[in-house]
Amino acid sequence: MSGENQRVDAPHSPYAVPTAPLPPAPPAPPRSRLRRLAPPGLTLAAAGLAFAYVGTVDPNEPGHYPVCPLFRLTGILCPGCGGLRSAHAFAHGDLITALGANALAVAGYFVFAGFMVLWLVRAGRGGPTPRFSLRRPHWWIIGVLALVFVVVRNLPFGTALAP
Repeated sequence: MSGENQRVDAPHSPYAVPTAPLPPAPPAPPRSRLRRLAPPGLTLAAAGLAFAYVGTVDPNEPGHYPVCPLFRLTGILCPGCGGLRSAHAFAHGDLITALGANALAVAGYFVFAGFMVLWLVRAGRGGPTPRFSLRRPHWWIIGVLALVFVVVRNLPFGTALAP
């Protein structure tokens, strides 16, 4: 008998054990709309509570929040400096003041809002959770933009970006 015509998986071996196909797994029970909307809803509620707190407790008054350690030690504004003042102004609907305190943070608020809308819509329709799947070059671009933001806001001509 030649090797070409012999089937490797042939059950005529004396040691072969007949196997039955496995039954298909039962489908997962469908999740209710409330269970699908709970994670994005709770995330949105937590962000809303954080903005409500910052909107109530004014970061412009000394003593409520800690000072940025980088700014305290070096006098250099980091990318987050002015973020609480920006959030306070944003919570009060003052977009111009929020942009003046920290434009990068305001961009982050809008990215977060877009992500939350997408997540809520997908959860309501039973779709998958959206994910940030940025490639390495995109992360480099974001990092370079943040670095340029920091450098420009610490130079004399970039005082419009300083809080």
